[in-house]
Amino acid sequence: MNTTFSCVGCGKCCNDHHVPLTLPEARMWAADGGQVIVLVEAFLSNGLGLPVQQREHAERRSAMVRSADAEAYVAITFAAYNLGACRNLDENNLCRIYERRPLVCRIYPMEINPHIPLNTAVKECPPQSWEKGPELIVGGELVDRDLSELIQRSRQADRDDIQMKDAMCALLGIRTTALKGDGFTAYLPDMNEFARIFDELNGQALPQWSSEWLFHVSGEDIAGQVLAAGAQVVTDAPVNYGFISLRAA
Repeated sequence: MNTTFSCVGCGKCCNDHHVPLTLPEARMWAADGGQVIVLVEAFLSNGLGLPVQQREHAERRSAMVRSADAEAYVAITFAAYNLGACRNLDENNLCRIYERRPLVCRIYPMEINPHIPLNTAVKECPPQSWEKGPELIVGGELVDRDLSELIQRSRQADRDDIQMKDAMCALLGIRTTALKGDGFTAYLPDMNEFARIFDELNGQALPQWSSEWLFHVSGEDIAGQVLAAGAQVVTDAPVNYGFISLRAA
């Protein structure tokens, strides 16, 4: 089935969405007075937390770290923190920074993860968005070359940025992750400190961080699997982060 798309300007994609940012975009967001949320997930080298078919993509956008006796791969997302309308959305649902809007905003409604196909049923766009407009997908293939290039740029940024993100997290005191598929740990760092650390590290040779990561999990059954793999599970209540569970109620 072919898919067409034309934005109708409803603004729904600009409300209540934490938009993933590249490192330069995150620094720009801070400079504009916005808040960045840091979302962290990880899987273990034995495969716990990750379907086998997704491993190559997940490893390429992750930092290899230690958790007690285990090796893990941590994925760190810096995202624009949006509760309600995006701070750059005006009263007419128009973007005030359209010419320099984040890469992910330019890619929408397409998915960045190659293992997640576009599913119009789960998008918030109204039905008329899909009734006319340029063709996006023909015969199961994305046909918009410019959009395809943007997606590749976003994936490459994930790979290029991960070591810097890990270094920034170390200096921000972020060292607790969720298990991929079980949830995310979520941090709201002080943005002055965030910007200072970014500027301190940007363009420099990054140090090798030896500090270990801990896992925050949703239940004792998951904790048992993580501990059995040799990793360390946090036992204290969260102090500087929240836990977003992905586990079915």
